[in-house]
Amino acid sequence: VQLQASGGGLVQAGGSLRLSCAASGRSSSYYVMAWFRQAPEKQRELVAAVTSGGTTDYADSVKGRFTISRDNARNTLTLEANTLKPEDTAVYYCAGRSGSRIAYYPRSYEDWGQGTLVTVSS
Repeated sequence: VQLQASGGGLVQAGGSLRLSCAASGRSSSYYVMAWFRQAPEKQRELVAAVTSGGTTDYADSVKGRFTISRDNARNTLTLEANTLKPEDTAVYYCAGRSGSRIAYYPRSYEDWGQGTLVTVSS
């Protein structure tokens, strides 16, 4: 399965973006799909994850502002990012994992999209 992320861009603080990740194959082959982000000179971090059963988990920094969802019938993963802050500026990556639990480290995910840049201006 190949993943391709899109939807990034430049937005003012307080604005919103909708990131999408399209899977070339069956996204249902992933038990967990997730969004990570990496800001300059920082490590890649988990933003949000969702299991095939609909269980979700979020980084504390985005709880209440971001919403992750997946549509296995359409092989897509979405991240609705609202009330964006300058500290949300990063390259956002979608990832897939066949393991049975949500994992919080990048090394636990087998497949990655190419990343999409989100820039939030103050």
